[in-house]
Amino acid sequence: MSSRNSFQPPAASRNGRRGAVVLCGGGSRRMGRDKAGLPFGDETLLQRVVRIVDGMAETAHTVVIAAAAQHLPLLPAEVQIVRDERNDAGPLPAMVMGLNALADAVDLAIVVACDCPLVTPVAVRFLFDQLAAAPSDQMAAVPRVDGRWHPLVAAYRVAAAVPLEQLAEAGERSLQRALDQMNVVPIDEAALRQVDPALALLANCNTPADYQAALAAAGLAADEPDR
Repeated sequence: MSSRNSFQPPAASRNGRRGAVVLCGGGSRRMGRDKAGLPFGDETLLQRVVRIVDGMAETAHTVVIAAAAQHLPLLPAEVQIVRDERNDAGPLPAMVMGLNALADAVDLAIVVACDCPLVTPVAVRFLFDQLAAAPSDQMAAVPRVDGRWHPLVAAYRVAAAVPLEQLAEAGERSLQRALDQMNVVPIDEAALRQVDPALALLANCNTPADYQAALAAAGLAADEPDR
């Protein structure tokens, strides 16, 4: 995609070390309870997503971005937790925080919201590989289906924090519009279906119905309402 942003990544930011950013500080208004702690089999949503992406972070660099006072389930000791003190700032500045936290450790990062429990290691590796194979001025490899980006299950260069932060400081809140203004590798539906025929990686748990559907898709028992 054509870029309207002139930022060029530093020479050191290339295709090597890989990390992960998991976002879990959203308001969960439509769900009615904190999504990070929702049971998903023997884990919570957050624990499941962290386990999947942490296993693909080659140098064991995984960052969780959480709200300031958010209670989190137990996570591996090596996972870095960064608290976002802002309320309702949206995912764009949270993503910038995560990428900046990894800036000295990795070159590429998978960014996933904690409410995407059906993402798989195969899909994560595919997104990483698509970005690694792209020219260095391509800042991300992002699924694009039915004319919309899916920015919270995508691979980014950590250098993407610079243009993303510039856009956020200029008042941009929409990741859709932000990606429209950057050099991005769009991953279309046909390519995604090669590694995920059902496009399950794009399914997020915004509502109780979404959550129950994700449990069913994973072959897990429905959650009891009073849990």
